[in-house]
Amino acid sequence: MPVCDICCEEFLSEADLKTHLLLSHLENEMACPFCSLSGVSYDELSFHINTTHIENDCQVVNATASDSSQRTSSDNTLLSPIHEINSVRTSETCIRAVSQASTHSLGRCQVNGAPTPNTGATLSKVTSSKVNSSPPAAATASGAFKPLSNCHEKSWEGEHRHRKSKQMRLSSPNKEGHFPCPMCSVVFSDCFILQEHVESHLQDQDMAEGAVSGLGISTVACSRGNYRLDSTRYLCPLCSLSCSDSGSLQEHVDLHMEYDSTSTAGNADLNLARRLQEEEERKWKEAETKRESEEFKKLQRQFGLDCSGGYLKQMERNMERAVSRGQMVPAEFHRKKAEMRESLASGMEDGRSKTSGLMAALYRHYQREVSDCAHVWLCAETDHFSSSEGDKGWGCGYRNFQMLLSSLHKMEQYNLLPEAVPSIPRVQAIIEEAWRQGADPQGASHFNNRLQGTRAWIGATEIYAVLTSHSVKARIVDFHKPTGPGDTHPRLLEWIKLYFSHSSSRGARLPPRIMQTSLPPVYLQHQGHSRSIVGVEQKANGTLCLLLFDPSFAPGEMRRVLSQDTAAAMVRRMRKFPGALKHRQYQVVAVEGELTAEEKQSRILNSRTLCAEKIP
Repeated sequence: MPVCDICCEEFLSEADLKTHLLLSHLENEMACPFCSLSGVSYDELSFHINTTHIENDCQVVNATASDSSQRTSSDNTLLSPIHEINSVRTSETCIRAVSQASTHSLGRCQVNGAPTPNTGATLSKVTSSKVNSSPPAAATASGAFKPLSNCHEKSWEGEHRHRKSKQMRLSSPNKEGHFPCPMCSVVFSDCFILQEHVESHLQDQDMAEGAVSGLGISTVACSRGNYRLDSTRYLCPLCSLSCSDSGSLQEHVDLHMEYDSTSTAGNADLNLARRLQEEEERKWKEAETKRESEEFKKLQRQFGLDCSGGYLKQMERNMERAVSRGQMVPAEFHRKKAEMRESLASGMEDGRSKTSGLMAALYRHYQREVSDCAHVWLCAETDHFSSSEGDKGWGCGYRNFQMLLSSLHKMEQYNLLPEAVPSIPRVQAIIEEAWRQGADPQGASHFNNRLQGTRAWIGATEIYAVLTSHSVKARIVDFHKPTGPGDTHPRLLEWIKLYFSHSSSRGARLPPRIMQTSLPPVYLQHQGHSRSIVGVEQKANGTLCLLLFDPSFAPGEMRRVLSQDTAAAMVRRMRKFPGALKHRQYQVVAVEGELTAEEKQSRILNSRTLCAEKIP
């Protein structure tokens, strides 16, 4: 346990002992080791020794140097050079140690056993401005004094080795001495050896403080305003580089400024380039969004989903345009408008676009002219419905559905269908009713569950959904790719021939050359248009061709079939050979009978994921 050598008090640790020495023995009474001055502060005592006893201090140093040279052969210098910032702290610590020793022993310092003479000078009161501001002096072995600034020219490694040698030299103190170290428990017989020992403590503390702060001597030097490392070195305030003179430092700082300005200009160019790129990307996105919006609107107009009005509005606009061009008198305009509104109110087709009796006329035509046909199959009696001014450009699907309904109405088994052929707005309402029953929910979502008041196109799936909702058994066959040379569809023609010839050949050894079946027409859909297949021809060489009712044929053109003189020319327009069917994909809807209630419900449920029969 540490014990105080002065008052014999015991302490728990060395730190407590050091604190006791400082507060109880060093602070209470300060005495000059060279004279009888006492009762002053550390700062006053330091100033007194440095000004009054400077010559005595040098003599003591010389005597101590001769005594220490006998014990230490490797070091001729007794007082190690210290940095400018540590000189005051070292003097104060030495004064405390010496004053403690003088108080504890004889009140004076001994050098080689001889008392040091006292001058008897008293401490004069001076202001802090009179403190010696010149660099502190260090005593050498010869007694001469050298400025500490010259000592600073030693390298840091040399100072470190010198300090370690001092610690090794002072590690075995003379137990007979009377000068204990105020920072550890070592006791010395010579006050100047004690001073060297205290200096080693202070230098170790300075090194630790410099490592923690990361600034070292340069921080103290910079705080003086001229950023000097010492009397001959200058520190850069931006990168801590030391320069030999102020001119070099100025040039170095100018390089910093030039680099900063160049970096700022480079950053400005980079920011400008980024802004230009962002602006270009923004404009490109806006143009792309605008283009997509225009294409979407174009598709909406093409498929009648642009909310520009349905059948009624288009009919009125076309009649108004005809009046403005002089093609229709105002009286006729008002008469047709009233008839149209009356027809739409009843929900039935007014019959202006309908042509009847065509299948019988075709049968008679083939009976007269069959020289190049080996077999001809015709569907049941079907009326033709032409596009009108109210649905031109988008109503082909509705018109083909009217043709199919006109044929089914003539068959007794399909009694659940409407009694008469509905108008186009009424057909739109019927399809919406089928959607509400649960048929084809994907198609309903495509049209947003609304067809009335629009010019929306319909296709094979809408025809299938409305037939299923009326208990009519139908099938969709998808010829999704060409099956013949030149992107033709011979499999499509073979399937149509099989559809019409299968029922007519039952029980007959040889099929007749001209056969009108009891089957309804087949709905044919391809990209952008739809038609109705009402028959098929087989030539003598085996070539097949279809007979089509096209809604684009006007009623006047279709009535030419009824005349023997013009029938042949019109039939040629109705024929479609394999080379004329070159669309990528075709879909057909064929009616095959009636559905029971259970079958109807099952098909409605299955239509949630509607799948067509694909060929091939």
